[in-house]
Amino acid sequence: MAMQKLKVSERRACKIIGQIRSTQRYEKLPNQEQEKLESRVIELATEYGRYGYRQVTYLLNMEGWSVGKDRVYTIWRKEGLKVPQKQPKKSRLWLADGSCIRHRPEYPNHVWSYDFVSEQTHDGRKFKILNIIDEYTKECLSSHVARRIRAQDVILVLADLFLQKGCPQFIRSDNGPEFIAKELVAWMKSLQVQPLFIQPGSPWENGYCESFNGKMRYELLNGEIFYSLLEAKIVIGNWRKHYNTKRPHSSLGGIPPAPEFFQPTLKMLANESLTM
Repeated sequence: MAMQKLKVSERRACKIIGQIRSTQRYEKLPNQEQEKLESRVIELATEYGRYGYRQVTYLLNMEGWSVGKDRVYTIWRKEGLKVPQKQPKKSRLWLADGSCIRHRPEYPNHVWSYDFVSEQTHDGRKFKILNIIDEYTKECLSSHVARRIRAQDVILVLADLFLQKGCPQFIRSDNGPEFIAKELVAWMKSLQVQPLFIQPGSPWENGYCESFNGKMRYELLNGEIFYSLLEAKIVIGNWRKHYNTKRPHSSLGGIPPAPEFFQPTLKMLANESLTM
């Protein structure tokens, strides 16, 4: 504009304005690595629509990208991606002997917890999902899907898991009729498995399983239409496998509860270097 109005050369115009001539002729070079990173962030955000930028960062790190959450967050805001809002904190009015505060898991197979999630197929018929969690490893041991689940069905599911994983020391649950049934409690005590019952009306005392149920509802059930019970079993089973083997867990340092391959963390590598 200065060259056109003053009718002077580029050299004279830059001298008058005080601008370095090299900046006038600068052309931005494309950053292929940045473009690939932005494209991959969008792909992951599209594939996992319920994940925030922190979980996307964990996924990128597992894929080999050396990026931090701040850089991913910058791309996240630039592309207008929506960050899921944080849930408000809940206060605990009291703590029963079976609460997750009184009895914290200390090692794998120490404390399991289980609870039901209700859903329905497209025809309006309801079905239940029995989720069983190892509270220490955060692994979902089972997601049993059926129209009706009674105490006898719970025993059969637990029996299969006991044969595969061994018996836990405690199993935490609410006071549902399927969990306080005399035959179930007597069977567990015969195997020296102690039930931990939370205070009635206090679901936060079963926090590990409630957290998992919320993730299943938020990331899967709210976005799926099941036309049959068989379809529900397959889709939920695939999601459980993804949760255990691929989905990064924040409390585990961004590593899945039961990854298909072993990936050492930075802390483990640092400890190994110190020993050397």
